Amino acid sequence: MSRRGALLLAAGGLAQLSLPPAVPATVPDGRDADLRAEVAGLLAARASSLPVWSGLTGAEAAYRDLVLSPADGPDRPRLTVSVELAVRITGYDEYPVVYPRRIELVRDRGGWRVEREEGTGGPPALWDLGPVRTAPGAHCLVLGLAGGPDPAGLVAVGDNAVPAVSAVWGSAWPGRLLLELPATEPQFARLLEADPAGWTGMAAVTVAAPGAPWHTPADRVVINPEAFGRLSDFGRQVVVTHEATHVATRADTRAWTPLWLSEGVADWTAYRESGRRPQQIAPELARDVAAGKLPTALPADGDFAAGATGIAQAYEQSWLACDLIARRYGTGRLVAFYRAVGAGDGQGEDREHRTDRLLRSELGVGLAEFTGLWLAEVAALKG
Repeated sequence: MSRRGALLLAAGGLAQLSLPPAVPATVPDGRDADLRAEVAGLLAARASSLPVWSGLTGAEAAYRDLVLSPADGPDRPRLTVSVELAVRITGYDEYPVVYPRRIELVRDRGGWRVEREEGTGGPPALWDLGPVRTAPGAHCLVLGLAGGPDPAGLVAVGDNAVPAVSAVWGSAWPGRLLLELPATEPQFARLLEADPAGWTGMAAVTVAAPGAPWHTPADRVVINPEAFGRLSDFGRQVVVTHEATHVATRADTRAWTPLWLSEGVADWTAYRESGRRPQQIAPELARDVAAGKLPTALPADGDFAAGATGIAQAYEQSWLACDLIARRYGTGRLVAFYRAVGAGDGQGEDREHRTDRLLRSELGVGLAEFTGLWLAEVAALKG
């Protein structure tokens, strides 16, 4: 699922290179420059040793925008540091992912040392949940947590997804994928800052990297280990290829892109070479049709909310709409229509009017006519 977004990492050594320089630390009570330099040096060394204490490899890291607040304890001096941790994975992240952090420092005979570091806003970093294990592939990197599923088990799935997506969407996207594999479903929910109860049936979600500009590719695919683990090998491939499509179409997806279209093209891309019949791809919808329960309109955005009643049918209906476009007008027209809908000139335009206008210009049919064609496809599932 996800509409707009996900985590990318690569193998390699960690170096503190080419990130924006840290802003000099400020100390409210006027502590001297020697203290500021000492703390900045300590955090620079901590950033360069990120793989040692997190298990994360292949990253450039830097602490920046330091603000120091003295907090002397009864026994020894203490400092609280409010800071941003910027982490970029070489070959994957165009911009660093930014994690707001609070670091507690204590001074002993050896000087200042880190006593505690924690996030202060946004989703946690994966390594906040435990030591990270990495498994690189030809087109992807999988990050897992010690004690959870083996990340190496996802490498082939990720490597297969990338060329399948590129075959439809071309080479304008980076052609790289990172999968983040927490150990438990509650950890999956924490990474999304979501209620675990609402995500029990969701196998994966694509999310945008915090701190990155809008135009960068979606770059973090978070896997729900429990829901994903219940899938067949075929189902797992469909899920990851679906999410990889969200990564590839990030730059062409805007707030005014209907979810039936963004989720539909993701499912359509994932099932494109499966050889499966419509009734196999849309079993819940086919059962509804057989029972005389037919939709009257394309799915609304709210139909895709986690835990929504009929969410499976919403995805299947969306797949069928995009499959209709691809079969009737060609894959190229489906891609062109998607990109036209997500173009930057949509701000302020009524979404239904925009969809109708672009269906006419790209496919030669209006929204009402297209909906009629789609409803006929839905009814045909009865056979």
